[in-house]
Amino acid sequence: MIEENIKPDDLVLICHKDRKYLKKVDVNTTFNGKGGNIIFSELVGKPFGKLYGEYEIYRPTLEDIIMFGIKRDTQIIYPKDAAYICFKLNITSGSKVLELGTGSGAMTLLFSAVAGADGKVITVEKEERHFRNAKRNIEKFSIFPNVEFINCDIFDFKGSGFKSVFIDVREPWHYIGHIIELTRPSASLGMIVPTTNQVTEILKAFEIHKNFGNIEICEIMLRKYKTISERLRPFDRMVAHTGYLIFARRIET
Repeated sequence: MIEENIKPDDLVLICHKDRKYLKKVDVNTTFNGKGGNIIFSELVGKPFGKLYGEYEIYRPTLEDIIMFGIKRDTQIIYPKDAAYICFKLNITSGSKVLELGTGSGAMTLLFSAVAGADGKVITVEKEERHFRNAKRNIEKFSIFPNVEFINCDIFDFKGSGFKSVFIDVREPWHYIGHIIELTRPSASLGMIVPTTNQVTEILKAFEIHKNFGNIEICEIMLRKYKTISERLRPFDRMVAHTGYLIFARRIET
């Protein structure tokens, strides 16, 4: 059972108007913001979901940790895309997931949480710097010890029988042929790229390698609204284009 009262070294989400902060409860420090000061030692023993002066104090969700907690040295995938990726790759409790291109570990963390204690995530990253940073992020924030990190070139990774594969690298079309060797028939494959010319290259690779069907290309828009009852309208700014999502299913020919 999750302890509902705040303890030393817990993570807390601090909300003030439209600002959010993810902080560790260090009893020897304070938090200073536009809503005033928070003396962290005074939070200890208090329940999550409580007002502290002008601040709202919550237990962080996985989204909060990914958006405000992990250290980024690459662009992360936004929650609006990440949730759909999990859905399309059919990742559930107990799933075994292959991720090619760990990046900062945001999707790794989500895959780990969804696969759960009985699942496993194998993530492959070529760049040593990204590999080390992502591993620190996962060790710091992961709920389950179900992630295996591999620091190597994707072509050097050997495996077979995967049912869920996600690729997040600059030129994923180079690896389509290799994916055939790593997956079983009917496996789900997902990719994300920022430009249309990259999508074109992926489609050309699918035309060369005939082992993928049920291809889907999409992008997801999320528009948030101001929560003022008398003046309900969208925010003036939004994160519009984040990436094109490409999905396919492995098929025997």
